[in-house]
Amino acid sequence: MAADCLVVGLGFAGAVVAERLASAGKKVRAIDQRGHLGGNCYDCLDETGILVQKYGPHIFHTDNATVWNYLSQFTEWLPYEHKVQANVGGKKVSLPVNLNSLDQLFSENEAKTIAAKLIETFGPGAKVSIMQLRQSADHDLKKVADEIYQKIFHNYTKKQWGVPPEELDPAIIERVPLWTDRDERYFKDKFQGIPRHGYTKMFERLLGHPNIEVVLNEEFKPANSQDYEQIVYTGPIDDYFNHQHGRLPYRSLSFYFEKIGQPWYQEVAVVNFPGTEGFTRVTEFKHLTGQEHEATAIVREYPEEHLPEKNIPSYPIMNEASRAQYQKYQAEAAKLENVAFVGRLAEFKYYDMDDVVERGLSVARNI
Repeated sequence: MAADCLVVGLGFAGAVVAERLASAGKKVRAIDQRGHLGGNCYDCLDETGILVQKYGPHIFHTDNATVWNYLSQFTEWLPYEHKVQANVGGKKVSLPVNLNSLDQLFSENEAKTIAAKLIETFGPGAKVSIMQLRQSADHDLKKVADEIYQKIFHNYTKKQWGVPPEELDPAIIERVPLWTDRDERYFKDKFQGIPRHGYTKMFERLLGHPNIEVVLNEEFKPANSQDYEQIVYTGPIDDYFNHQHGRLPYRSLSFYFEKIGQPWYQEVAVVNFPGTEGFTRVTEFKHLTGQEHEATAIVREYPEEHLPEKNIPSYPIMNEASRAQYQKYQAEAAKLENVAFVGRLAEFKYYDMDDVVERGLSVARNI
């Protein structure tokens, strides 16, 4: 099929744009260097028949009805509200930090005192930045915030990013919240769920339009750009420009899967480990998928340096230097009239899944 448009990368960004362009009558060639659809949302059955997500847990959540309704054309949703714990010195602590977490970390009197001060200061059901609390003039609030930060977030963040938190973009640390309620849900969005038959099935339907030709295991070659009236590129932007301004810094992850010969392994889907363990969290997939099986499957995540020949980039490492470096690539991208750079790697930006879907819909409309 002679294509009008080329879409590079078939995670959410690429798949959404490809579907929208195809539905508007464009002929689309959609390629991915990996051998599967869905990018890092790819899931599949393991050897025992348990549905696992090969690149760690992905829970879809959004307050954006347009995004939810759009994706609902391609999947039914399994209702799911995410719950997370942290293993703090053997104690199970609810995340995100809330009033229950205070009960689990501090004495009864301390927890009551702090809870009362938090509600008096911020009101019930408020989302408060731990970093904001660490600047509090109130001695008790500052002390508790410092302790929570050290016990739950400092070492976890250092493991996740490979550098001390102080060297990261402040916006990353500002994302760490404390809630002045007892709501155990990790996300509070109106719409939450897991694709009932898995992410891969949803991507197959997204890319199933007759105007889309899907090609896997294919590397993108910028030299062929002139063959298309429009290119949508979702890979690392520094790769596109052959690293002419140096390689942008990314963090990567390794995943170690394990079959467990019992129905359940842990109480919730995800348990974070902020201690000295090499891994950051353990996910048990049956909590996410609702599967019934006599065994269970878990994965441990080990953050690691991104090495282009060894692993894939997962998260852009944002700081002052990398932002300035990215701006050089942004200036190069602005010179290209028929190439749109979309998504986490192409825009060197952390996107939640719903945000990247919204971005994909917007780019498709503009094209």
